[in-house]
Amino acid sequence: MGEIVLPRRMFLWCMAVIYLIAFVSLYVQIPGLYGNDGLLPARKQLRFSGKPLGEQLLSSPTLLWLSPHLGLDTHTAMELLCLVGAALSLAATLVAALRDSLVFFCLWALYLSMYQVGQVFLYFQWDNLLLEAGFLCILVAPMTLIRGSRAVREHDRITFWLIRWLLFRLMFASGVVKLTSRCPTWWGLTAMNYHYETQCIPTPLAWFAHQLPAWWQKLSVVGAFVVEIAVPLLFFSPLRRLRLGAFYLQVLLQVMIILSGNYNFFNLLTLALCVSLLDDRHVRFWLRTAEPNEHKESKLWSWPCSMLELAVSSLVIFGAIVCFDLKVDTTTRAITSKTAFTYHHFNNFLKSVTFPCVWVGVLSLTWEIITAMFRCACVSGFLRRFWSTLQWMLFAAAAATMFTISLMPFTYIEYDSNSKLWPGVRQVYSLVDRYQLVNSYGLFRRMTGVGGRPEVVLEGSHDGVTWTEIDFMYKPGNLSAPPPVVTPHQPRLDWQMWFAALGDNTQAPWFSSLVYRLLQGKTDVIKLIQTDITRYPFHQQPPTYLRAHRYRYWFTQPKEDGSYPERWWRRVYNEEFYPVVHLGHPFLESLLDQHGLKDKSPSRRQVNSTVARAVRWLRAQVSGVPAPELIWTLVGCSATLCLLLAMPKGQKHAADSSDRKDTLPDVKKAVDEDDEDHDEGEVEDVVENDGDGVTNDEEEEEEEEEKEEEEAQEM
Repeated sequence: MGEIVLPRRMFLWCMAVIYLIAFVSLYVQIPGLYGNDGLLPARKQLRFSGKPLGEQLLSSPTLLWLSPHLGLDTHTAMELLCLVGAALSLAATLVAALRDSLVFFCLWALYLSMYQVGQVFLYFQWDNLLLEAGFLCILVAPMTLIRGSRAVREHDRITFWLIRWLLFRLMFASGVVKLTSRCPTWWGLTAMNYHYETQCIPTPLAWFAHQLPAWWQKLSVVGAFVVEIAVPLLFFSPLRRLRLGAFYLQVLLQVMIILSGNYNFFNLLTLALCVSLLDDRHVRFWLRTAEPNEHKESKLWSWPCSMLELAVSSLVIFGAIVCFDLKVDTTTRAITSKTAFTYHHFNNFLKSVTFPCVWVGVLSLTWEIITAMFRCACVSGFLRRFWSTLQWMLFAAAAATMFTISLMPFTYIEYDSNSKLWPGVRQVYSLVDRYQLVNSYGLFRRMTGVGGRPEVVLEGSHDGVTWTEIDFMYKPGNLSAPPPVVTPHQPRLDWQMWFAALGDNTQAPWFSSLVYRLLQGKTDVIKLIQTDITRYPFHQQPPTYLRAHRYRYWFTQPKEDGSYPERWWRRVYNEEFYPVVHLGHPFLESLLDQHGLKDKSPSRRQVNSTVARAVRWLRAQVSGVPAPELIWTLVGCSATLCLLLAMPKGQKHAADSSDRKDTLPDVKKAVDEDDEDHDEGEVEDVVENDGDGVTNDEEEEEEEEEKEEEEAQEM
């Protein structure tokens, strides 16, 4: 694999942006979710028993234990930590020098602190993925604040490899679990017939995708299996174009998911992980800044590589045709498909590839470690070579440890492989599990809503006779309301409402808390439902009674003449989800007491420290602003500033490249006239510098000195 300086910097910038999104998205929801009058007050998760701070951090690793020392309550401390995380990630987005190991450690610790008290509203796979990827950023990022330079380190390829391994685990497991779950829709290739309308928060494009013909929906499932199971095996290919092909296929899948569904920052985070498949040469190709003689491959080497790449690509296509019995039906102008293997066949396949995948990872990581060792050996100067070797040993050991620990969650996909792991791996994994350093993944394991999308609809009344539906901002409810576009924001209450509809109310204890807070008329909870409180039907007076019904929702179909219907959804009543209750109702009181959600202590006095007042003032400034607009404003302004700052450098580099290309023919001609014995390869190594011909070796030394000076002066 080529140099990874530019992809590494791209990845760190993307991670800073994703942290910004995650912190801001969570910040706007903290009062309603975790405030003293919220659904699941965070203060109930921390028991300040007077134990030493060290013991408290070991029992639950969260910085919220420091809130009493800051004179803050838990709710205000959560807001403060989110604000600090958002400010730090925004600074890292704008200032390259702040994309540093120390900064990323702070961001990881801040998000982990939120996760420890977030309960069910933060127990999503993308939260785990962000914590794992964020921890790897600590190893990948340079130590700019300590070293004062962002210069390339000899071990960078080792730590950056861990990002590729994480991407492999994520995608491969996501494909495998669809088949190991024995879900009939995945095995019958009909999952996409239901996916678009049954996903949590579809986009408007999901309605149109749902109308595609059945053969195309089945072909989409085949494509998903190929991209998620077969293609990830190419992530560790020594052939560059196979890795690039795998990159573009992964990007295509993620973009299609973004267009059809609102999955917050998850797909953006996956795209950031995909950057690990790139190298400097391809990034320069994007930027149109490639050097004229960069990486010229000999024809003797390129032909075998091309043939091997063609053979591997053909094998993937042939395997897809055989495994899914793909045929072209000329009469209907369609491609037919069906699963041509059994669960027993797939289980045997999984047993035969799980441990080989592990050994491929071992060989790939070993190669990166060995090549980095030789790079350290080539460093000039004894002290610099010693320091580089010391760093290489440290980071190689860290990478090997992270890889070994990750084998535990990775082998969850196949029981026999998991049972063969060394006992030491299990012990180490159990020690670090609370820190979310490595996690197991498996998205869309089973397709829900085959008989119609289950949806819980809340209704309120003042007299118990006339009932009014309570519409949420994002989840389906109103049949005429178009599906929203909220990416990259995650409305966590709307997501949990989707999960709640899949079971009964006893499986979602927080739902009783939601009913209780709405009956009380708590504004912070109401803002989770409608940011603009005036659109909440009971904004003037809380409802006296509340109830909830479960409906089955489907997308509407186009009319017979091909025109679009007036409504986006149609629905059928299913059953009662939550009975009619009021404040003091025995059913509601029993559930609140059972789950410890009842307010037993008197209302707490508001903290009036300087920090608390500043946090409340900032909350007042953003109150009423829709979260997606706030996030996109911050991200858009940050990206624009970064582009403006990068333009002068890009123009200068383009001008230098243009001058070099213009002078190269003259230099060749001059050299040919002076010495006819020079071969073409030597001619190409000569460039003009201030009127004098110098070799590439001399020029590289000068360029390295210039880069070091520029890096020392960078922000």
